[in-house]
Amino acid sequence: MSLTTLYDGLRFPEGARWHDGRLWFSDMHTGEIFRAFPDSDELPEVVTTIDDQPSGLAWLPDGTLLISSMLKRVVLRDDLKGDQSVYADLSGLTDAPINDMVMDTTGTLYLGGFGYDLYADAPMQQGPVFAITGPGEASVVESDMTFPNGSVILPATRTLVVAETWGARLTAFDINPDGSLGNKRVWAELPEGSTPDGLAVDAEGGVWVSCITNERYLRVVAGGEVTDVVDVPGRCPADCVLGGPDGRSLFLVTSNSWMPAETEIRDGRVEVVQVKVPGPPG
Repeated sequence: MSLTTLYDGLRFPEGARWHDGRLWFSDMHTGEIFRAFPDSDELPEVVTTIDDQPSGLAWLPDGTLLISSMLKRVVLRDDLKGDQSVYADLSGLTDAPINDMVMDTTGTLYLGGFGYDLYADAPMQQGPVFAITGPGEASVVESDMTFPNGSVILPATRTLVVAETWGARLTAFDINPDGSLGNKRVWAELPEGSTPDGLAVDAEGGVWVSCITNERYLRVVAGGEVTDVVDVPGRCPADCVLGGPDGRSLFLVTSNSWMPAETEIRDGRVEVVQVKVPGPPG
């Protein structure tokens, strides 16, 4: 597969999303949120900035942007007109950074937490998954995950799939009518040593996996079969998303490192590769 570089000069791009016909992503180490127009010659637009490390992005039905504010352990609501406020405060539920998130069709957010202070090289502990069912309504719905990270909901299902970065696997849950999670199970064991970070799901229910320390992206299906591999030598793959006019553009966000002290050289970039299976409709 042939990769094309779209944007560079970033620090640590993360939270890749395809929304409203545009590519969105955060730069975790600058606090900026970008909206990009990959089919044009325009550079990405900074639509807002937070005073923290942003990770996952989502949108309320009225179009309001939600941002995972990692170190402050809150989800922010941002109308992109200068009004920014706390949508949900998770600081009472965890003392470690929060992480990526996904929203289901009912408006419930599912968000992972580190479980320990990775940046301070603290001993590893199991991490939580939170459900946020509305403004200020957050709870722990799972507590035994090995660094829960990127997450997706499989098309036309109530199945949540979460990457366990240091567990080398993708774990699935059924989403219950009340927003709680049940039927926890391994959805895919990944090749030994894999470090799944960001995820992107396609129309066939295959999941693209960003392996942050393995310099590659994998497409896997239920049971763990690897169907496709995109190698990115020397890169630190953080996230990916399917989009573009036909949904077959796989946007890859990478950097030289995930440690803030090492990304000041601004070697982060957004690349794109064409794949066979498009993203889900809508």
